[in-house]
Amino acid sequence: MPKPFVFRLEKVLEYRRQLEDQARMALAQAQANHQAQEAVVLDIETRLAAHVDKGFGPKATQPDIWLWMQYRQALERDLTAAKTELQRLALILQNCRQQAVLRSREKKLLEKLKDRQARKHHVAENLAEQKEFDEMSTLRHEPQDP
Repeated sequence: MPKPFVFRLEKVLEYRRQLEDQARMALAQAQANHQAQEAVVLDIETRLAAHVDKGFGPKATQPDIWLWMQYRQALERDLTAAKTELQRLALILQNCRQQAVLRSREKKLLEKLKDRQARKHHVAENLAEQKEFDEMSTLRHEPQDP
């Protein structure tokens, strides 16, 4: 009966699978954060555009104009801060992508090694089994005397 294949680095492979899963989860979280920040930037840009389009009106007093300008400046500061945060999140997203790709490669490398070793094991087991069958048939075969 052939011996079952045992991969000696199975624990390492399992650990690399866990690392890959963690990297994928971090990537998904980074993508969600980035998309949420994109929505914030778009919202601020929309509010700023609407505020500028609305203007302060023909009957605006000096305090109304001052308030309008203060709100516009606050929106512009918020937009700058939101874009800075978006850039920071984009860098985090890029790092998470690179990490996920690296973890995936490391795992695939071990999986290929496992597959190669399993094939070698099965070939060796088949050869040993065939050799055993050949020996049995040789021993059982009785030469016939003429």
